[in-house]
Amino acid sequence: MVLLNLKENMTPSADCSDCPHRKDFLREGRCIPGDICVRAMSGRQIERFFRENPGKAEDYAGDEFWERRAIAARYLSQQRLLELIDDPDEVVRRVLAYRLPIEQLGALIKDEDREVRITVADRLPIEQLEQLANDDDYQVRNTVVKRLPEGRLFSFICDKDSEVRRSVANRLPPVSLALMQFDRDESVRRVVAERMNSEQAICMLDDEDWRIRLIVALKVPIDALTVVMNDKDEEVRVVVKQRLEEEL
Repeated sequence: MVLLNLKENMTPSADCSDCPHRKDFLREGRCIPGDICVRAMSGRQIERFFRENPGKAEDYAGDEFWERRAIAARYLSQQRLLELIDDPDEVVRRVLAYRLPIEQLGALIKDEDREVRITVADRLPIEQLEQLANDDDYQVRNTVVKRLPEGRLFSFICDKDSEVRRSVANRLPPVSLALMQFDRDESVRRVVAERMNSEQAICMLDDEDWRIRLIVALKVPIDALTVVMNDKDEEVRVVVKQRLEEEL
């Protein structure tokens, strides 16, 4: 009983006495104190209220409580959403980024919140994506790289972030992989080595990282293995020896 009372006391509730919905929705069971309530400082209760009464979202689009505006935005007409484009809270604008018509997303391309810009990058038409190619945030640029056609990835080969460059290496046309064989990050070069065909990979037999030389030693033609027969790493030498013995 004590635990039950404690739980009840922890449930946010609002005063129904001055609520505009007390005479209709409360009576009809369309709002329930502590459960389905737009006035409570509880995202779950507010969400349940708008789910039950979606037509009321319009009345709360300009509410002073950011979470109430953000949840109401999920139920607003797209036309009404445009009026929230400059909302001061990023959570509200994130909802807009998901729900605005694609032709209206341009207004959020320079939004200060990276989650907003990531969503925009995920929804923009391909032909408009390069507007975000120089975004300051690597996750935004990475989203762009994952969507652009292969032939338009070359400008990202030297991106300052290794995660972006890995995404490029994973999508670059095979014939162009050699352009990234000297990338400063081992994880990027490893992707390059894994994607190269047996002939292309020969150029990476002298990579400074033993794990990359091992990957390459497993795939290059037998006659190219002489370069790594005396490799400084034992695991590479063992692989080379095994491949040569299998060829005999």
